[in-house]
Parts: sequence; C-alpha cells; structure tokens
Amino acid sequence: MIVLTLFFIIIDFVSKRLIISLVGYEEYVSLIKNFLGITYVKNTGIAWSLFDNNQIFVAIISLLIILVISYYSFKNKPKNNIEKIAYSLVLGGAIGNFIDRIIYRGVIDFISVKIFGYDYPIFNLADSFIVIGVIILLIYTYKGDKRGDRSK
Repeated sequence: MIVLTLFFIIIDFVSKRLIISLVGYEEYVSLIKNFLGITYVKNTGIAWSLFDNNQIFVAIISLLIILVISYYSFKNKPKNNIEKIAYSLVLGGAIGNFIDRIIYRGVIDFISVKIFGYDYPIFNLADSFIVIGVIILLIYTYKGDKRGDRSK
C-alpha cells in the first residue's frame, strides 16, 4: 500500500510541476471546447476555497486527516486490492495536497471543467484521487453491508 500511495503522490507532484512550468498563472488553455481545459490557480483554502487564506488552520486539519486515515488503514489492514487501492488514492491525494500547502502555502489546482454551462470549481489530480478513493470505499462498504458483512 505504501508503494501505491507514493505512486499517486508522484503522479500528483509531476502533474502540478508540469502545469506550473507550461501554463501561466490564471491562464486558460482549452482542451475540449466548452467542456475541459487547464487553468493554473492556487487555492489557499480547501474544497471550493472554504477557509481561504487560513493556511495554518487548513494545514493542521489536512495533517490530522492524513494521520487519522493512515492510522485507520494500517490498524485495519485492507483485506483486498480494492481496499488497498482506495486507501492509497485517498492518502496519496491528501498527502499530495498537503505537500503543496507546505511548499506553496496553497494547493495548485488546474483542471477546469464546464458541465452544462456551469464552471465547476478548478481542481487537481490529488482531489480526484481523494474523491475516487472515497467513492470506492463507500461502494465497497455498502456492498459488504448488503452481504451481511458488518465488519467493515
């Protein structure tokens, strides 16, 4: 699980460094017209810029979340590859964003999506890893509960 978590951290790190080097700050680059683009911005808050410009508070909360997830995943030892991947996604994403908070005093975001005319908040790969990992864990837990397996 540690190797997989490091893999997701590295992917996130490399993607952000590429954006920083290739795209100007707040510049928009269209990839798929009226749907997907790249916009390099820095988010000093958390999701949807909550707690914006409160970096110390956000960094402490982020670190606490990383520690809780790490403790939980190592204490409960994921029982299969799906759980390992899910925990690795969540931890890799959380650690990737935490690294940004330390280095840049904010998270580097760059994925810009427009859905049915709505400009979705700009995000990054780490955010995607977290969301995908949580969704996998929720589905896996729900399916375990439906089978009568309440140990999850």
